[in-house]
Amino acid sequence: MEPKYSFGCGTSKPNGCLLNPEGSRMIFFEECKNSPKPNLKIHTHLFYTNHLGEPGGYKSSEKLNIDSAWKKWHELHRKGWTEVSHNYG
Repeated sequence: MEPKYSFGCGTSKPNGCLLNPEGSRMIFFEECKNSPKPNLKIHTHLFYTNHLGEPGGYKSSEKLNIDSAWKKWHELHRKGWTEVSHNYG
């Protein structure tokens, strides 16, 4: 059964940083700077972490539409990823 998400208003977007349960990877979600509102895009940036749980090495980036970004965000939460306080850039 495919979960149904309530994404809220059209300006709602996944934003922030998630850390995997092992503490070995983190992913940043951020709005693409030049993305038009009707076709909002979200960048994700995946990093390996160092022994302090901070970004230690770049792995990959991806550009997603808003629905795909929300699906990825919720999927990672279901897998045990948690929100952490880190800023990208």
